[in-house]
Amino acid sequence: MSIEQLTTAALGRRKLLSGIGLGLGAFALAGCSGPSTDSSNSSSTSADPNGPDFNDVEPAKSITFWSNHPGGSEAVTKKIIEKFTASSGIEVKLVTAGSTYEDVAQKFQSAQAGGQLPDMVNLSDVWWFRYLLQDSIIPLGNVLKAAGVKTDDYRESLLADYQYKGSQWCVPWARSTPIFYDNKEHWKKAGLPDRAPSTWEEFDSWTSKLKSANTGAQHVYEYPALADYAGWTLQNVLWGFGGGWGSSENFDITCDSPESVKALKFVQDSVYSKGWAGVSSKESTDDLAAGACSATIGSTGSLVGVQKAAKFGVGVGNLPGGPAASTKICPTGGCGLGIVKKSDKAHQLAAAKFIGFLTNPRSTVDFSAVTGYMPVRKSADTSKLLKDDPLIGTAIKQLDVTKIQSYARVFLPGADQEMAKAVSKILTQKADVDATMKQLRTTLQKIYDSQVKPKLH
Repeated sequence: MSIEQLTTAALGRRKLLSGIGLGLGAFALAGCSGPSTDSSNSSSTSADPNGPDFNDVEPAKSITFWSNHPGGSEAVTKKIIEKFTASSGIEVKLVTAGSTYEDVAQKFQSAQAGGQLPDMVNLSDVWWFRYLLQDSIIPLGNVLKAAGVKTDDYRESLLADYQYKGSQWCVPWARSTPIFYDNKEHWKKAGLPDRAPSTWEEFDSWTSKLKSANTGAQHVYEYPALADYAGWTLQNVLWGFGGGWGSSENFDITCDSPESVKALKFVQDSVYSKGWAGVSSKESTDDLAAGACSATIGSTGSLVGVQKAAKFGVGVGNLPGGPAASTKICPTGGCGLGIVKKSDKAHQLAAAKFIGFLTNPRSTVDFSAVTGYMPVRKSADTSKLLKDDPLIGTAIKQLDVTKIQSYARVFLPGADQEMAKAVSKILTQKADVDATMKQLRTTLQKIYDSQVKPKLH
């Protein structure tokens, strides 16, 4: 999934998908199926869940880092690199490996067969597990310890996203959550309280007021573009209704449970029978800034840009809860940092030292100020961030109610695309929700049985 900061250029009103009567071919699913889970490494992953031993290893004097510069972060990352080199003597070559996480994944996959590999690489939430299955990254426990990087200061929910069977495989870096955005002027015209809705049912009860307030919006609410966001943001609705794509603790697939079907039927009804929602064709936060909708969900990575682009007061709030759950209903997203297995230990240790510096309390605040991503350290001093932009406080507080994503989404290769296809049928073809989710479960189970289960050890 690509989570990019909005540009500050003037935003035109983009063509929207109304979701009514459109076929699946009305838009192309973004991204690609990505790298396979086949390993090109001759050796298996270290039996030690903490990874290789780094006793008596001296760090290399230079390393290579591949990134797609999430959130327009190239300039701030280079500044952090300069500070790291000045303090450590280790040079870091920052390589643009593409413009999206998918680009980085494909380049990294191709290089496994004999090309020039980096020493560390940024790994999105839906790609890193493939690298584990490929045996192309190392567990980080020992190398982080050798580099003096303590993990107890990272936010637990963000760190846990990269754990599997007792091993830590990545360190959180450019991390975000979806938050609720609204047009405060539209809220005022509709006579609504100056806050985000507490639950989706409450928002449903507000929509008639927004529809009759003559705001000029095309839709009261827009679901983010399905190709990029459906699997991610709709977890909030699924969890709120007591369902989910699958378990957050194992590979059980639950997308066709009664609770999940009920949640997605609520989503479908909001577009069809109730008619207060549409689906954005590209960036729903762009549409909000242009006045085309009164509310949407978008990444915290859009927080800086949407405030600059909008000509009205922007409201933000926690994601709405549901009838079955009001807390622990927010997913996280973005990317972390991993270390490449084919690098030698000296380069791996130097990479770990850089990871610690790139994500230390000062660096994570500097990074957040520019990009809108969340500070990943608990001890980070966010006072200046909050002074410059008080709205970011809402996003930071929402980290307390985040939940680890479903294995079915982040651990199954290509699952995100399959979820997007299924949701598209529901929202653009008015497909039967129960039948569509049963078919999705069959598809996801086949992915697990063929691509994942044989490689688990």
